[in-house]
Amino acid sequence: MTAPSAAIYGWRKPDLDAENAAFFRDAAPWGFILFAEACKSRAQVRRLVEALWETVGREALVFIDQEGGRVARLKPPEWPVFPPAARYGELYRRDAAAGLEACRLGHRLIAHELAALGIRADCAPVLDLPAEGADPIIGDRAFGTEPAAIAALGRAALDGMADGGVAGVIKHIPGHGRADADSHLALPRVVAGAQALALDVACFKALADAPMAMTAHVLYEAWDAAEPATTSATVISRIIRGEIGFDGLLMTDDLGMKALTGSWAEKAQRSFAAGCDMALHCSGDLAEMQALAAAIPPLSGAALARAQRGDAAAAKTPAPLDAAEAWARLRTLLAPVTPVA
Repeated sequence: MTAPSAAIYGWRKPDLDAENAAFFRDAAPWGFILFAEACKSRAQVRRLVEALWETVGREALVFIDQEGGRVARLKPPEWPVFPPAARYGELYRRDAAAGLEACRLGHRLIAHELAALGIRADCAPVLDLPAEGADPIIGDRAFGTEPAAIAALGRAALDGMADGGVAGVIKHIPGHGRADADSHLALPRVVAGAQALALDVACFKALADAPMAMTAHVLYEAWDAAEPATTSATVISRIIRGEIGFDGLLMTDDLGMKALTGSWAEKAQRSFAAGCDMALHCSGDLAEMQALAAAIPPLSGAALARAQRGDAAAAKTPAPLDAAEAWARLRTLLAPVTPVA
């Protein structure tokens, strides 16, 4: 079988049309990522996932952003509401053991929903360390403001998803919490020095064995004054692969975000040249995907090996779960913080 291309393409419609199916068949992406517009019901999403698999002739990894809180592509009333990361952090500050149990259980329940749909990878947890005065894009998506708490709760989240047969993607490496802008809209700059950035690094270093990570489209002046992390060979080699020690699959954040400039081909080429393994494109726009596909190489070498480890991490059989009992326990744990819907 030909190696898949080093791309993850987004999909935003409930059904897959023939034109896009033909593109996916030719482009042979390694994976797909679904957004809220594509997720209407459990039966419909399962059919969509199977249709995507058919285009590439294999059970390709299907990703989603299901963090809980305001970042949730699976929405009520079809799916339950999951707490934002900050709620686990609040409980952890009061009772560390209860916070860890709740976080693991909450992410186990997310995995329970995802695995039933054929979605075996979640772009979570967020390991960013928020800083005072930064853009609010991270906000309650973060577990807290202490590196040790973020690392502990991030580990609980990864473990909970893994128990449910879903691989996590830590983000936004090496840290988006100090960013002065929303990278969807502009290129954020971080002016903090090495001593402060060491705190951001610590959150990711503690989970360097995660199977996958997503880059931050953020420029860190102390590390590389010219390029954001996604396109910085210095940041990827010296900080992400070096200081943090991450050797899993490194995917870009969405190449369509306005933090990055240039054509689709240029953005992809700069990302791969810097050391990213995988290009992520989220709009689902066919013309954009076609332009990007021309610059996407087949997976090979270290990137292929990392992708294979990512596939393996998502192929585990879920442990048994009594979902009703798990929800009851989660609500009990979180009752002193905020009720869970």
